[in-house]
Amino acid sequence: MHKDTTSILQQYWGYDDFRGSQKQIINTILSGQDVLALMPTGGGKSVCYQVPSLAVEGICIVVSPLVALIQDQVAQLKKRGVKAIALTGGIPPSELNDLLDNCLFGNYKFLYLSPERLQQPIVRERIQQMNVNLIAIDEAHCISQWGNDFRPAYLECSILKELAPDTPMMALTATATPRVVEDIIENLELDDVQVFKDSFSRSNINFKVKRSEDKLYQLKKYMERIPGSAIVYVRSRKMSISLANFLIKNGISATFFHGGIPKSDKEEKLNLWLNGKVRVMVATNAFGMGVDKPDVRLVIHYQIPDSLESYFQEAGRAGRDGKPSTAIIITSKEDEDKAKQQFLSTLPDVGFVKQVYSKLNNYFQISYGELISDPLAFKFNEFCKRYEFNPNMTFNAIRILDQNSVLSLAENFKEKTTLQFVATKTEIFNYLDKNRVTAPVIQTILRTYGGITEYDTKINLYMLSQKTGTSEQRLKQILQQLADDNIAEYHNNTSDLEITFLVPREDDHTINLFVKKIKDFNLVKQNNMAAMLGYISNKKVCRSVYLLKYFGEKTAEKCGTCDICTKKTVVASPHDLEQRVLELLDIRPHTSRQLEKAIGANEKELLKILERLLEDELVSLNFKNEYTKK
Repeated sequence: MHKDTTSILQQYWGYDDFRGSQKQIINTILSGQDVLALMPTGGGKSVCYQVPSLAVEGICIVVSPLVALIQDQVAQLKKRGVKAIALTGGIPPSELNDLLDNCLFGNYKFLYLSPERLQQPIVRERIQQMNVNLIAIDEAHCISQWGNDFRPAYLECSILKELAPDTPMMALTATATPRVVEDIIENLELDDVQVFKDSFSRSNINFKVKRSEDKLYQLKKYMERIPGSAIVYVRSRKMSISLANFLIKNGISATFFHGGIPKSDKEEKLNLWLNGKVRVMVATNAFGMGVDKPDVRLVIHYQIPDSLESYFQEAGRAGRDGKPSTAIIITSKEDEDKAKQQFLSTLPDVGFVKQVYSKLNNYFQISYGELISDPLAFKFNEFCKRYEFNPNMTFNAIRILDQNSVLSLAENFKEKTTLQFVATKTEIFNYLDKNRVTAPVIQTILRTYGGITEYDTKINLYMLSQKTGTSEQRLKQILQQLADDNIAEYHNNTSDLEITFLVPREDDHTINLFVKKIKDFNLVKQNNMAAMLGYISNKKVCRSVYLLKYFGEKTAEKCGTCDICTKKTVVASPHDLEQRVLELLDIRPHTSRQLEKAIGANEKELLKILERLLEDELVSLNFKNEYTKK
């Protein structure tokens, strides 16, 4: 017998009833049958495995691909009074041992881990000893090479069937094409699996594609037109900063987020946005996974994503509360070529992957047959500059090495600060006496780090900032001054990436094992881009219908709200538009933007008419760039 699942839902989540197919999924798992759950973003996937696990004795093993997702889930469970453990990176062996012991003897209900953890013998051994009541594979599309986020370590997930035999397995995903669904079932070895597919339809989201040669104007216009919290997705760190500054200059509260900012800054920016103190988050695709903000009213893609899977997942962060929301791609003529350049022209062939692997080993001075298992700070731009590599192509090559378990790539901003006082005690005391303003900070450092006068010591700037009430930037200035005054030796190194080599160096032989996979990877990327560009260029099919068809869901029901469904069928003739323009210019000069707004005309058609009127010398442009009638 198991506890009543509706009562568990009410007790821990405060909901009176389940949504969609949640109840059926839960009952199927409790009957001991494997399940594949295909549910849209915001569809309540986590409830599907958390509730049944709480209903019976034992612990649930949850495999998840991102640290942010794992930490968010564990934090949410702890808030609800549920005991959960996360095995994330950087855990020392002794602590790992204690955490696994807690899973065995501490009445914990959930163990979250990355697929890479399943490769550790100690983890496998302890899971065999646990009373596992359910295995949940989140973001299950990562197991398919045809999925957008293929992660080879996910292929190890099937080992859980051996470690916990007779335990039901649940695979969950929000983005899976029919081909990916087949891969999930086959690779996870799901037995007599029951597939549940809630409609991926997000009827509350108004999907649009806006073509414009003045994208900044369109961005500002939509921000002014659609109130509420917003996300703007871009493809580069530089662009995230640039657009955030543009919005701020135009009186719109915004900040930026990308994988290269320090952890403390990420948390601060995220909290400001989550709490509504900042309205717009301009972000790379490093942002969003594991972030629970239900009231996002607008998601704008300022640059073309690499696939419809990415787009649908990111756009799906709008309106998770079910209220009307908007998802827009703002694009121009140039964007299609830029997207092809970024995603297709930089796909690495086998020869280039071999070359990058060889240079990586040389860069870190790894000899043939040697394996350095410690994580290595990696200055990506410096590496590309040294070997004159195209950065985008190089990053794709390193990702292929990561996907095929040659190395592990972590896109974490790392900052290592070290300090050693080299002055004598008398000199330090005299220095403190002369520098009364900074003396309290220096004294805190001396008290916190006992051996700092004897050897180079790693300093935690975030902790010191909390202790002293001094910003990290100011702390760096104080430490630099200590170095300039010959009181201490100070080093501050940063890196955007971290690499861990997983196999000994064997050059070409290492790569030859997965040559076909490299070719397949390139084919997947080409197909993904073709589908993405097809969505943008589409002028006939309802946006929702187009997206649902891509994910294998056939429907003839149009959304009625997208730009295709609401396209005006009656278009004013060029002559009528020309007359309307001249009438407005009779009243006063107008910019093209003012004319577009006043007439409600198509931007392209209007520009053609203005160009013709200029040629015919019926209108002219003044020094304010306004059109005036002659």
